Amino acid sequence: MKHILRTIREDLRNAREHDPAARGDVENAIVYSGLHAIWAHRVAHWLWLRNLKGPARILAQFTRFLTGIEIHPGATIGRRFFIDHGMGIVIGETAEIGEGVMLYHGVTLGGQVLTQTKRHPTIEDGVTIGAGAKVLGPITIGKDSAIGANAVVTKDVPAKHIAVGIPAKARPRKDAECIKLVDPDYYI
Repeated sequence: MKHILRTIREDLRNAREHDPAARGDVENAIVYSGLHAIWAHRVAHWLWLRNLKGPARILAQFTRFLTGIEIHPGATIGRRFFIDHGMGIVIGETAEIGEGVMLYHGVTLGGQVLTQTKRHPTIEDGVTIGAGAKVLGPITIGKDSAIGANAVVTKDVPAKHIAVGIPAKARPRKDAECIKLVDPDYYI
């Protein structure tokens, strides 16, 4: 039980760090659909790993109905994952998401083939993916990279790069593009 409460507190702190509009933990716990989707996914994933696939899928679909966020219970998601304005997010079964990742609304982590293989992306630690971006196939988005809004990414993105456009092209991130939201000097 302590582990669950510690994880919930970490998620709430993470929401405050990623969203300047976050006003308080109680309000965030009640109204943030991204948090609801993540919490429900943790339960669905636990069921999935214990071969309770039917109940896991039912929970995932119910969560999709409530939040507009579809996360397959087979997807692997790390700590401090944040979904901002989550409507329309789709995360496929074999997607792997590292720690400290942030997604905006309308993001798809999807597949390109219909075979039972690794067909969804791997998102490494510290990645931010902009609104409407599509990251497709068994590719890797490297640590501390960013995907621009509405980009369509079908090739690996190296660490500390930014990918923009259709099809997305990657270039190294400049230092000014790596400002954290919690940097007080940024707001002054």
